[in-house]
Formats: sequence, structure tokens, C-alpha cells
Amino acid sequence: MDQHNILLVEDDLNLGFLLMEFLELEGMKVTWRKDAQSAIQELQKQDYDLGVLDITMPGMDGFSLAKHIRNKHPQFPFLFLTARLLKEDKLKGYQLGAEDYLTKPFDEEELLCKIKVILRRREEGAPIQPAEQQFEIGRYLFDYSRQEIKLDTEVRRLTEKESEVLLLLCQHRNRILKRDLAVRRIYGKDDYFLGRSFDVFISRLRKILNKDPDVSIENVFKVGFILNVPVLN
Repeated sequence: MDQHNILLVEDDLNLGFLLMEFLELEGMKVTWRKDAQSAIQELQKQDYDLGVLDITMPGMDGFSLAKHIRNKHPQFPFLFLTARLLKEDKLKGYQLGAEDYLTKPFDEEELLCKIKVILRRREEGAPIQPAEQQFEIGRYLFDYSRQEIKLDTEVRRLTEKESEVLLLLCQHRNRILKRDLAVRRIYGKDDYFLGRSFDVFISRLRKILNKDPDVSIENVFKVGFILNVPVLN
């Protein structure tokens, strides 16, 4: 197996050195950067398999770094390290595209386990492509392979998770997509915060699709969602 290339962004010198040494002893190649700007420069130089991002850093914080990653490197997976305990912070992290969230202080073995799960999930899922890549959603054309949705001449690029959620809705169009199963498909597990994050993506997709009155994402209370689209005769 190829050596995994990890980008660690942590401004605490003691913790950063400890994590880099620990992960390298576990066979990973680790590039450690102490601020968001230098991490951005690293992402421009080479590809990484995973980012481990601190949230509270001087200058640009981890949330702002995650926004940059989502816009410039939408396929790049990352998880957050933070001393923040607020539910709102954890939910925000997932909404920004984080694969997981670890609260300080934490056990290094727990971090290693989360990293391995994320890498394994992405490696197992990477080769799998749906047989159907393009979907007509009323007046919209959704191209999953390009993460694009088109209305007439207007083309919008979707984030990776927006595209994955819309794919699931399209595969279940005009019938119920169960929420718990969808969350596990998108994130690999199901919990309260991931469910809330999934709901945010549903809200985003409703806004994206709101220019066609014949298209809607219906909420089925305590069960899931239905993408309602016109049925062609």
C-alpha cells in the first residue's frame, strides 16, 4: 500500500510535534504547518490524502481554511481538531465539509482510528461510479460526473457533498429516500450532528432547484425526503 500523505495544520508546537511523530511512526508521511496560509501554499504544491486541521489558530482560523479547501480543492477530505465544545461549532464543521471532528484533549489512537476510517472509506468508494451520470430534474440537468447542475444556459458547480446528496435524491426520485440510510451513505455513519449537516445540504438543494415550480424536495416527517419531479409521458 502506498504511504498516505497527511497535511497537519496545528499552531500548538508541542501538540503538532507529538502528532507528527506519532503518525509517522504509524507509517504515514506528515507535512506539518503551523498556520492556514502556509497550509494553503502546501495544497497548491502537491496532493494530500487527508488534512487534519486545528480550528483556533492566529490569523485565518480552521473554519476559514475549510471554506478555502471546499472552494479550491472540493475532493480533499479533512477533519477538525478543536478545544471548542459548542454544538454550533461541531455542526458548522460538518457543514463546511469535515469528515469528522475530534475535541481536545483526545487520545492519539482515537485520531489514528478516525484517519484510517476516512482513508479506507474514500479508497473503497473512489472507484464506484453510478451507472447513470446525468439526470433530468424538471427543467434542470444534473451532471454527477462534473458536479454541475444546468438550467437553460446557467451552469452551477456543486460541492462534492451537494452532488452526492442530489445523486441519492435522483436515484430515489418520486419515492422516499430514508434519512438515516442517506446519512450513512454520505458520511459512513449516522449521528445527530451529521444528520443536521445532511439537512443543511437538503436546504441548499431546495434553493438551487427553486426556479422550477414543478420540482420540490418534500420532507416526510421522521422518515426522509422525496425529490418530486415531473413524470414524462
